[in-house]
Amino acid sequence: MRRFLSLTVVAAVAGLAACSDQTATGVAVPEVSAPLLDLSSGILATTNIAYASRSASQKLDIHLPTTGAKPYPVVMWIHGGGWSSGDKNLGPSNPLLGLLSQGIAIVSINYRLSGEAKWPAQIQDVKAALRWVRANAATYQLDPNRIGAWGLSAGGHLASMLGTTDGVAALTDLSLGNPTMSEKVKAVTDWFGPVAFLSMDSQLALDGCPLFGGTGHNAPTSPESKLLGAPIVTVPSRVQSANPRMYVTAGDAKFLIMHGTADCTVPYQQSQGLAQRLNQVIPGSATLQILTGATHGGGVWMTPTALNQVFSFFKSTL
Repeated sequence: MRRFLSLTVVAAVAGLAACSDQTATGVAVPEVSAPLLDLSSGILATTNIAYASRSASQKLDIHLPTTGAKPYPVVMWIHGGGWSSGDKNLGPSNPLLGLLSQGIAIVSINYRLSGEAKWPAQIQDVKAALRWVRANAATYQLDPNRIGAWGLSAGGHLASMLGTTDGVAALTDLSLGNPTMSEKVKAVTDWFGPVAFLSMDSQLALDGCPLFGGTGHNAPTSPESKLLGAPIVTVPSRVQSANPRMYVTAGDAKFLIMHGTADCTVPYQQSQGLAQRLNQVIPGSATLQILTGATHGGGVWMTPTALNQVFSFFKSTL
């Protein structure tokens, strides 16, 4: 793993924290036709595959291991960026690709950002990508029964929503394709994702942090307000619909939740609350790791100590 840890790569990863078939619903979904590309690192990848046809944003990349038993377990990578920016691209030296050495494939996805579509379009896209992966698993020698999700910041929020909302009709759009496929995942890693939007400002104040962006998360211009299409203080029911704690039920995914105490963007209490709820409903289902002094992103998250916890978690749960 040491060869992955150049300063250039760490900076690049931190930036992340920033022909057709007819389905049963009659929506055109592109065929799988992209060739496998042999990258310079020896990693096999297929890039820019459309998993739905409603938006140019609905694309994914598949990175396949060159070791391990087939069919491969899969981790879906969900980028961060405040639901308003970010991209699925993982360069050939990205530290996250260390998962491949564990015999685990990575599917990195884009989704509609808040400037294009409001909530719940983002989780609907994530679920559509998951259904596409299951429907096309045999083509890529993936195991449709061993799929997890990993995201940071806004991507951590979406990963947590994916892990807790299987079967919630209001948060899925089957017209995006592959409507008969399951939307269930076995395991989730959430790196410092927001959970309860209306609590963030008060928790950050308790942590001695300044108002986020100078105006706070409750402001009309905050990432959360832009996601929901209105100031969050004016739409509490919509805020609840984006809170993974509200959906936790028996049978949900196992969770590894990691957060830093010096995070002045998303307070670490957000992760504490999610882990508490998960373990209350499903005892032992969530592992919470609080990293003393860690901020919102940064080099500490790309160290072997942090990454190996995630790799081990997925290795044991998928």
